[in-house]
Formats: sequence, structure tokens, C-alpha cells
Amino acid sequence: MSRIRETFSRLKAAKRRALIPYITAGDPHPRHTVDLMHALVEGGADVLELGVPFSDPMADGPVIQLACERALAQGTTLALVLERVREFRRTDRKTPVVLMGYLNPVECYGLKRFAADAHAAGVDGVLVVDLAVEEAPEFAPGLKAQGLDCIFLLAPTSSEARIQAITREASGYLYYVSLKGVTGAATLDVASVERKLAEVRRYTTLPLAVGFGVRDAATAAALGRIADGVVVGSALVSEIEKNPQAPEALAHILADKLRIMRKALDSAEKHP
Repeated sequence: MSRIRETFSRLKAAKRRALIPYITAGDPHPRHTVDLMHALVEGGADVLELGVPFSDPMADGPVIQLACERALAQGTTLALVLERVREFRRTDRKTPVVLMGYLNPVECYGLKRFAADAHAAGVDGVLVVDLAVEEAPEFAPGLKAQGLDCIFLLAPTSSEARIQAITREASGYLYYVSLKGVTGAATLDVASVERKLAEVRRYTTLPLAVGFGVRDAATAAALGRIADGVVVGSALVSEIEKNPQAPEALAHILADKLRIMRKALDSAEKHP
């Protein structure tokens, strides 16, 4: 059983929801990435989403765009991201790690080589933001051959036909984008998210994680009542932007912020 599947199965048995933080690898500097990953686990993370910086992150808002710029300026490459995962695995062999990024770096690296190296490094899943489901038959089998989950995005605008197509190709979990727009957007309608998740569940038993617009503990708790997992990204990356010169303090800041969300998420589950 994969680490992702095992984690969601364990959480489901305990009637808990997954807390899935996102940071961009290499931000504020590649040498701090592993320490920040460990800090997120200490703060209550169940799965880690690690962003692979790219020069044109079209689905991301300004906060994560700037994080990508900072990471690239520090020389962060896909190969370096894999090295950081490998380093993380030396002391944490339990927490699933999902790489989240764009197709271009993977294609430049070479899909077959990437899948093999990602598996060897200890990656558990890959979410390629701009991978169209129509291209999945050429992409997903290469990942799955190495035991990597191929995770897809679903959006409020996803049609029934597209939901069906994506659920046929996906594994690990599905990432539902709660808002129309880019990461870090502000307005979240929990009722509309709940309706869409119910529609998606007609076609899959995969866990459904919700992200985009998760700014605070209250939002995390509200989404935790209706989803299997909650993804928080821009709220954490904003803290990195504010504290780039204080990596030790930053680790504590991120862990503390996540603990507050974890507490709210667990409290919401106990008192639906």
C-alpha cells in the first residue's frame, strides 16, 4: 500500500481529515527546504505538497509566483528538489510527499528518468497542474510503473464528462480547486464546494482534498467538515516571504500556524 493510500486510510478510520500544507522548494533558499518540511510535519501535516519552481506558474497567484522567482534565483532545479526529498527521507519515511508543478520541467528532465529518480528519492505522488487529462495515457503509466500516484486537479467548472475522465486516470487523491481563479484568491463558498464534491463522489472513491483560498483555521475547519483533506499553500508561503532571513524562526512560525489549523480541523470533526 502506498504511503498516500495508507495515510488516508488511517485518517478515515480515525474519522480525521488530512492537513496538506504546500511550500515551494528552494524558497527562501534550497538549504532550508528540508528543515521547513520537518517543521510542517511537527505542526500536524499528514501529506506534504512540495512545489517545483517554474518560470511561468500560470495557475498560481502572486504569492506563489514570487516564491517560484525566489527559488529559481537561488538555483533551484527539479534535480535539486529531488535531492531535498531524498534528504528528508533520511529521517522521515512515513509522511507522503507530493511534487506539485508544471509539465515543462518534467519534459525537460525526461519522463522515464523523472519517474525513476522521483521514486528513488522517496516521492509518493505527482500533481502536474497543466497536464490535460487527454494527455494522461502518455504520462500517468510512466509514473504508476514506479509506484507514483498521478494526482489531478478538478475545478468548479469541471463538467460531468471531464470529472469522469479524470477519475479514471487519477490515483492517490483528487485535488479540488475551490475557487475560480488562481491560488490565494479570497472568496470561498463552502456550500458550492460541498455540492461539487458530492457530484465528484458519484464517480470515485478516491479521497477529495480541497485547496485554494484556505487562509485561516476557520476556513480549514469549514472545509474539513465536507472534504477528506484540506490544502493550505499561500497562507504559509506568505510567512516565508515575510521572514526570508530568519530560517529557524520561520520553521517555528510555519509549525505554529499549522498547529492552529490542525486543532481547528480536529475540533470541527468532533463537533460537526
